[in-house]
Order: sequence, then C-alpha cells, then structure tokens
Amino acid sequence: MKNKEIISLSDAELNEKVSEGKLALNKIKLNQAISPVENPAKIRTDRRAIARMLTEVSKRKNAAKK
Repeated sequence: MKNKEIISLSDAELNEKVSEGKLALNKIKLNQAISPVENPAKIRTDRRAIARMLTEVSKRKNAAKK
C-alpha cells in the first residue's frame, strides 16, 4: 500500500487496515515457521506497510493534539 493510498483513508479504515495487516503478517510468519513460504519477501513488505500505516495514525494523533 502506497503512502498516497494510506493518507486518503479515513481514521476508521486506517485502524481496520492496521489490524487486518497485523493478523495477516502473523499468519504468514506462522506458515513460514512451519514450512517455507513461496515469497519470503512478502513478510518484509507487509511489515513495512504496517509501519507506514502506524506512522500515519501517530501523525494524525499528534495533529489532533495541537
């Protein structure tokens, strides 16, 4: 998910995407521990996408405080 897409999401949608992403990442990590995943780079890209979304959440919280 690109930054433009993340910024265009509402707060509720953003929080929902973060929780979905975390669940998907945990599932991929569990599958990787059991047997090798076809695309191990997906773990890295998902982790970074979640980090981007969490960064946007914190930006919005800090903007609301000011």
